[in-house]
Amino acid sequence: MKQALITGATSGIGRATALRLAREGYAITATGRRAERLEALRREIEAAGGHCTTLCFDVRSEEEVRRALEPIETIDLLVNNAGLAAGLEHIDCGDTRDWDAMIDTNVKGLLYVTRVVSAKMVAAGHGHIFNIGSIAGTEPYENGAVYCASKHAVHAISQAMRADLLAAGIKVTEIRPGMVETEFSVVRFHGDRAAADRVYEGVEPLTGDDIAEAIAWAAQLPAHMNVNDMVLMPAQQAGAYYTCRKK
Repeated sequence: MKQALITGATSGIGRATALRLAREGYAITATGRRAERLEALRREIEAAGGHCTTLCFDVRSEEEVRRALEPIETIDLLVNNAGLAAGLEHIDCGDTRDWDAMIDTNVKGLLYVTRVVSAKMVAAGHGHIFNIGSIAGTEPYENGAVYCASKHAVHAISQAMRADLLAAGIKVTEIRPGMVETEFSVVRFHGDRAAADRVYEGVEPLTGDDIAEAIAWAAQLPAHMNVNDMVLMPAQQAGAYYTCRKK
């Protein structure tokens, strides 16, 4: 049975991807920081006849990443999903604690996990890594300097990672969504649900299930095919600056 490891699996894209890949027959290793949510996910997957192991740790800690992931023998598919946006201010007003959280999670956390998992894939001679980026990585916008920078880093890392792992036969796919309604905006606005809801007013955004479906499709392609970069947006969005909101 193929093994899939998904970071940030307690909500949103990560949770949806764990459920979707379990239906494809993958044994799931779901990671995150909220143990009770991981346990609920495990029960849901196993109730449907799947296999799920949970690991509760913080990707921002290299020590925790290594302790949790090094004992795993085989990982066929990795989804680097753990990430967040925090704050929405001009650069001169930004909270450096938010900046640290985004850089430590979106960039360093992805690197820590990939360092451990990619070595296992190289030794096995196969594997597929999915990095969850954002259109913000190539379309920076006002009030989002550090978040956009972190996702620009994911974009660059994905491209370089693909070259680094090419000879080992490991696929690398970056998924770059536009608007996806998950807990993303609630986290960005530090729990302000009204502010989060305004982000999606007049728009039917993508869902975590939509992104999971794209990952499942790319994962089942023949061995000689790879999707390098997939940009997904709601039909009402044409980029970071263009959104048609229905009144």
